Amino acid sequence: MQTPLTLRRWQRAEYDRLVGLGIFEGEPLELIGGQLVVAEPQGAYHASAITRIDYALRAIVPSGWIVRLQAPVSLDEESEPEPDVAVVPGRPGDYRHSHPAHAALLVEVAESSLEIDRTRKGSLYARAAVADYWIVNILEQRLEVYREPVPDEAAPAGWRYRRTFTLGPGERISPLAAPGAAVSVADLLP
Repeated sequence: MQTPLTLRRWQRAEYDRLVGLGIFEGEPLELIGGQLVVAEPQGAYHASAITRIDYALRAIVPSGWIVRLQAPVSLDEESEPEPDVAVVPGRPGDYRHSHPAHAALLVEVAESSLEIDRTRKGSLYARAAVADYWIVNILEQRLEVYREPVPDEAAPAGWRYRRTFTLGPGERISPLAAPGAAVSVADLLP
């Protein structure tokens, strides 16, 4: 008879301590809901999409907001994901000693991670009250937009987005953090 496996849940403070000691040096890990998750490998197409999103958002994000690329966001005691792009309040020097805890917009670029980005990360971001979450769906060349977080016991982290919609390359989107500005979805796709 086999003993069932026990998964150890990690706290963000423990994870940050191990990162600081260099334990995970060079390993593409994220802390998602208490579990260490290996991040999606980044090919040229994926990297190109991140760069395009960065350029498009920096052009419209108002003063007082920062666009960060693949940098940690401290969402709660069990989660410190590294979204591909994050729009956070403040100035670059504000995050010398700790990662941002709040984001106005998080963007994931998805190829093989599409289902995880939709379900696990989407639920986690909704629970953290991220009002605007986008998935750049490389496979279908579409932008998936998630807004209005609401509790949902059936969701992986107990939350989901009430309002979701998909946009194609010929359409435009305004981030909630910059409602007077818009970017073309085509500018977000590689």
